[in-house]
Amino acid sequence: RAGSRVRGLLLGSTYGAAMAVAYGALGLIVILTAGTFGTINASPWFNIGIALLFVVLALAMFDVLAIDFSGLQSKLNIGNNPNGSFLTAFGMGTVAALLAGACVAPVVIQVILFSSDLYATGMNLALLLPFCLGVGMALPWPIAGAGLSFLPKPGIWTIHVKHAFGVFILATAAYYGYVAYGIFENRLVDAGQVASSVEEKLEEGWYGSMQTGLEAAHAENKFVLVDMWATWCKNCLTMDQTTLKNPDVTAELDAYV
Repeated sequence: RAGSRVRGLLLGSTYGAAMAVAYGALGLIVILTAGTFGTINASPWFNIGIALLFVVLALAMFDVLAIDFSGLQSKLNIGNNPNGSFLTAFGMGTVAALLAGACVAPVVIQVILFSSDLYATGMNLALLLPFCLGVGMALPWPIAGAGLSFLPKPGIWTIHVKHAFGVFILATAAYYGYVAYGIFENRLVDAGQVASSVEEKLEEGWYGSMQTGLEAAHAENKFVLVDMWATWCKNCLTMDQTTLKNPDVTAELDAYV
């Protein structure tokens, strides 16, 4: 109970602001640790975990599983003011954001992952996306706090919307499962093919040691070309057999060590 519509509006706004701050802070923590998170995000096991999480959340949308953190939220209600306190409203908004149920968690995770990918490409505005998500989720609360009644009424249509989100979440799970499969497939490289490629490059005049190559370049007054690759990189092996065997390319490489 807020006591008045004005106070209810302010309490609702405080509750919503806490949600926006929580999502924004969570997004910043993940995005600004882009180096660590990027490495984790490139792991097939991480993508499998995300896919399985989305499957569980999708099952909850179809009422196959029950995911409900509302009990924890009620236990954390420490306010004694019968009209509601701003501190309690802010705390409850933060708890509601962090303990989001199955209806919210998939969207939050997807937005944070999407924001991290955009920020990695140099788009700094991606830092605002989690905060914008929180603002969007917070919009109904000032209205609800004021006791206004023109919000949509619940009904059978909400069940259809819930199931539609379930289908979308399953599609997202399939996407991350496909990403994990692609990473696994890219790492399945024939060890014999790798060894053969290395031997061929050494026979063609490539140096296996950076120090030896630099000394040779200094002695011959040539530029240095460093070939960066990994034993699990299929594209590297493909380039060894195609691009680096092209006569025009090899002719240009004569000027390099």
